[in-house]
Amino acid sequence: MIAEQPIPIYTTLSEVFGSVEASLPHAVRWNNLAEEFERRFGRKPQYIARAPGRVNLIGEHIDYALFGVLPAAIERDILIACAPRLLNPSSPTAELENSPGSVVAENTQSKYTRQVFAPAIKNPQEVSDKAAHAESWHLEINPKELRWESYVKAGYYGVLNHHFSGGRELPVPVDLLVTGSVPAGSGLSSSAAMVVASTLAFLAVNGKLENADDEEVLNKGGLVQLSMNNEKRVGVNSGGMDQAASVMSDPSSALYIVFYPSLSASAVPLPSSAVFVCANSLVVADKVVGAKRGYNLRVVETLVAARILANSLGLEIGPQDKITLREVVSKYSGEMEGEDMGPSDLEKVLAVLEAKLDVLKPELPADGQFGVTMDEMIKMSGLSKDIFDEVYLSWVDVEATYFQLFNRVKHVLSEARRVLLFRKTCLEAASSADLNNKFFLEDLGRLMNDSQSSCSQLYECSCPELDQLTRLAREAGAYGSRLTGAGWGGCTISLVPENKVDEFIRKVRETYPPYRGLEGNALSEVIFATKPGRGACGKHDSSESLIIISIYFFQC
Repeated sequence: MIAEQPIPIYTTLSEVFGSVEASLPHAVRWNNLAEEFERRFGRKPQYIARAPGRVNLIGEHIDYALFGVLPAAIERDILIACAPRLLNPSSPTAELENSPGSVVAENTQSKYTRQVFAPAIKNPQEVSDKAAHAESWHLEINPKELRWESYVKAGYYGVLNHHFSGGRELPVPVDLLVTGSVPAGSGLSSSAAMVVASTLAFLAVNGKLENADDEEVLNKGGLVQLSMNNEKRVGVNSGGMDQAASVMSDPSSALYIVFYPSLSASAVPLPSSAVFVCANSLVVADKVVGAKRGYNLRVVETLVAARILANSLGLEIGPQDKITLREVVSKYSGEMEGEDMGPSDLEKVLAVLEAKLDVLKPELPADGQFGVTMDEMIKMSGLSKDIFDEVYLSWVDVEATYFQLFNRVKHVLSEARRVLLFRKTCLEAASSADLNNKFFLEDLGRLMNDSQSSCSQLYECSCPELDQLTRLAREAGAYGSRLTGAGWGGCTISLVPENKVDEFIRKVRETYPPYRGLEGNALSEVIFATKPGRGACGKHDSSESLIIISIYFFQC
C-alpha cells in the first residue's frame, strides 16, 4: 500500500524526476535555490524538501465527509532548502536566533520578509497528562492574520509535538529558504504543499527521516496525517486530500484516495491520450480568509446534515458523536466495522441514499429556498442547544443565515458517485484493446461537467469567473472542465484532446478577458498543461549532487 511506503530521500535530481531528461527543466531552479541559500547563510543546504501542488481531477469537498477522491500531483511545487545552524557559544542566549530550536526563515520572493522565531516548552502546569504528547510545545500562529511563515510554523509545530514530546530532547536551530512555483490562492493547494514541505524540512534536519528509532520514522501515511493536523493550526479543517495527493502521488497516474475506514491510496492509470490543462481564473481564493462563510461552513453543514440523515434512517448515534456522511453510509448498509464495501457496492448505496434527502429540507420551504435557520437546524438534529454548540460549533467559526443542508448533501453523495464512475472509466480504458479511447474521454468529460454544475449550483463553491472559464474551455474544445480545489476562485482543470492542447490554450487566451494580451511566461504562468507528478520527497544535498545539477544545466 502506498500509505505504508517510506518517505523517499534522493541524492540526485534524476532520482527525483525519474530520469536525467525529465530533470533538465528543473535543474536551474534547484541549483539557484542551493546557491542562494549558500549566499545568504554562508554554507550549503543539507536538504532540499520538495512538496508538489495538486490538481483534483474530480471529487470536490467530499474528503472531509470521508469519501474517496481522485487528485494528482502536478509538476509545480514548493521547495525548502534547509540546514542546521551552529550556535555561537559566546552569543547571548537571550537573542531569539540563539534560542533552542530557533528558526531563521527566508523566502526568495522579496515581498515575504525574513522571519525569526523559536518554540517554547510549556510549563508542566500548562500540560495535562492526557494532552502531554500533543501539546508539549507552544509556537504562536495567528490564523486570523495569516502570514507566509504561518505555514512554516504549522509544519514545525507537528514535528515538535510528535518527536520532541516533554522536552527531553531539543530540536536543532534551523536556517531555511523557501521558493515556490505553485500560485497562491489558485486552488492547486499551495498551502498544503507549503505545510508538507515544511514538515519534511524539520523532520530531515532533526534526523527524524533517516536516523530516528524505527517506531518514530514516519511513512507516507504518517506524513499525511501529521501534515493534516499541522494545517489545522492555520485555521483550515482539511479533509486530507491535498496532503495525501502531495505526498503519495505516482508520476504515471491519478491517485484514488480513500479515507474510510482508514487512509489508503491506489494508482488509477489515466487514458494515454488524456491531457489536463490548468487555467487560473486569477480570482484569489483563500479558504482561510473566507472560511466562516465558505470552507468551514460547508464542513459544519455536512456534519450536521449527516446526523439528521442518520436519525431519519433510524441509525444509532450518541449525542457527542460527530458522524460523517461516509459513516452514515456504512451504518445504513450494514458494513462491518473496519471494512470497505468496495467501489461497486458503495456506488449502489449512494444512489439509494440520494433519494432519501428530503428530510434535510425545512418543513415549509419557500420559493425554492431549501435552507434552514440555526434554530431549525438545532431542532432537526435532536440535540439540545448546549450539546449542539459543543459538538458542532465550539471548534470552528461559521456564519450563515440559512444553512443549505439538502443541497450540500445532494452534492456530496452525487460527487462521491462521480468519483467512482470516473475511476471505473479510467480502469476500463486501461484494459481496453481499442487504441482510440475518445469514447472514454467523452465519458470522463461529462462527469467533470456534471461536477462543475453541482459545485456551482448545490455546493456554491464556484464563482462567476470560474463558471465563465469552464464554459469557455468547453467551447474551446475541452471534453470537460471544472473548478479544482476549494473553489471561490483559483483554477479550473480541463480534459483536452492530446493534439489540440496548443489550439485550446490559444482559444481560451483569446476569449477569457483577463488573459487578453498575455504572452510567453506571463501566459504560461496562468494556463498550462500538466501531467501527474511524483509526491513529496527530500533531497540530500552534497557537493557532488550540486555538481551533478550544474552538469545538467550546462548540458541543456
